[in-house]
Amino acid sequence: MSGVTLTQAIKKYGDVQVIHGVDLDIKDGEFCVFVGPSGCGKSTLLRMIAGLEETTDGQINIGDRDVTRVEAADRGVAMVFQTYALYPHMSVEQNMGFGLKMNGHPKDEIKAKVDEAARILKLEDYLKRKPKALSGGQRQRVAIGRAIVRGPEVFLFDEPLSNLDAELRVDMRVEIARLHKEIGATMIYVTHDQVEAMTLADKIVVLRAGKIEQVGSPMDLYKDPDNKFVAGFIGSPSMNFLKGVVSGGQVQVPALGGASLAGPASLPADGSEVLVGLRPQHLFVQAGGDHARLDIRERLGGVAYDYLITPDGEKLVVETRGDEDIAEGSSVTITCDGTQAMFFDATTEARLR
Repeated sequence: MSGVTLTQAIKKYGDVQVIHGVDLDIKDGEFCVFVGPSGCGKSTLLRMIAGLEETTDGQINIGDRDVTRVEAADRGVAMVFQTYALYPHMSVEQNMGFGLKMNGHPKDEIKAKVDEAARILKLEDYLKRKPKALSGGQRQRVAIGRAIVRGPEVFLFDEPLSNLDAELRVDMRVEIARLHKEIGATMIYVTHDQVEAMTLADKIVVLRAGKIEQVGSPMDLYKDPDNKFVAGFIGSPSMNFLKGVVSGGQVQVPALGGASLAGPASLPADGSEVLVGLRPQHLFVQAGGDHARLDIRERLGGVAYDYLITPDGEKLVVETRGDEDIAEGSSVTITCDGTQAMFFDATTEARLR
């Protein structure tokens, strides 16, 4: 197994640059997730590592090998795509072993590797079936098994769960996490779903417009984001961002009834606007008052999410766990745990620390 290093990696399509000088170090055996909104460049970056997209400039290393100009087949990677791409006329066993067969591997070796992959993925009972006789989750496991039998240095996953329904997505997340734990391979996984990123990753790379916004462990990014984009992208539901005004080293927040919150030492001058970030679980609502109106209450069993609108049109989400039933359309008072507030520059959106 090997790690992956990108050094000033650039991708251009003609005059249009889509990946802007990416530097990244993925350690051997690490599960790294590329996450970001659609069009941010995460799949393009993965395909550059795979060799399916030519790297315009910069360098890509797998282990100690410079593979920037190496053909995809010779890079020692295996890729699992969003579509299963299984041969419909072949059995599960034949699909998984087809690549080895085409490369002239002995039958005994192919069978041993397919059987081992089937054991890991719990596919032993399905080896003789054709893809049409499998569920979506089973087909995706076959596609992963096809990658496993190749014994690659690095596994690449390009949104492999996006075609599955919600329950299967959860099941397959667990399967992929268990697979990584069992075989210990370096894995790079692309998703737009930050829940997948948080639950699977050792390291998350947050991308926006072809640039890395921040790299870190899931909880590092959740607890200590560098900017408003990362703070809003990591966490579900998203962080609330409220307008605040600096006054005497404090930040007054109109949406909280003018409450003053202690800000960091880097606050700008009095009268300056800043953004105050508060996660849904750090806001609280009570019936009555005039801070906001309860627009919608989303009940999820043990937890509910209240969607509020302030008189100034700001929208907030508050997590509630009590039994208090506030009617939709009612006026409410909002308070917060000010020790959990984060502050961001209103212009650059950088974190104020």
